[in-house]
Amino acid sequence: MATEATFTVPSDRFPLGSVFDRLPDVTVELERVIPARNVVVPYVWVRGTRVDDIERTFTDHPGVKRIELVDSVADEYLFRVEWSREYEGVLSALTETAIPLVRAVGTNRQWTFDVRGDDQSDIAVFQKRCREDGVPITLTKLNALMPIETATEAALTDPQVEALRLAYDRGYFNSPRDVTMAELGDELGITQQAVASRLRRGIDRVLGEALAKSEESI
Repeated sequence: MATEATFTVPSDRFPLGSVFDRLPDVTVELERVIPARNVVVPYVWVRGTRVDDIERTFTDHPGVKRIELVDSVADEYLFRVEWSREYEGVLSALTETAIPLVRAVGTNRQWTFDVRGDDQSDIAVFQKRCREDGVPITLTKLNALMPIETATEAALTDPQVEALRLAYDRGYFNSPRDVTMAELGDELGITQQAVASRLRRGIDRVLGEALAKSEESI
């Protein structure tokens, strides 16, 4: 059965982790990417600093060959990163094992990677490959994936579902609220602004799907 796993890695054991030495308040999130063998060119969202600081800091790491600004939305910046193929680590393990990367978020505390395999053996192979490369990964979650049951769930991205579920479980939608957006951000490992963005977009999609269904029934 298809399985999704969550691993954590110390912030300095991933190429983009060097940014936290100089810019400890930034959050880095990799766009979802399905790696092809020998080719990994992800897009990266960065929040919490200026563009010139980002480019100068990232290029100091031997695992990064080139980084360039692609777009910006409010205080979030989208970069395209070209990695050094000679640098062994999580990315090389992804390409060599062909494990899809669902989500990756980095803070000055740690990197959190969500990966997906056809079964648990795929996850075990990826974990073994990382350790062979000297990457100190820690498995924190292992879940068998269940089929998507509704069109509403299908319309949401994984980060949006995660944020909405956590907000609901923690009582964010209660009145008065049982948790703040900042506290949700701490638990997810992202900024308060990123939480707001995911909740806003997720709620918009849920309402859009619900209203579309109500129109069909009229």
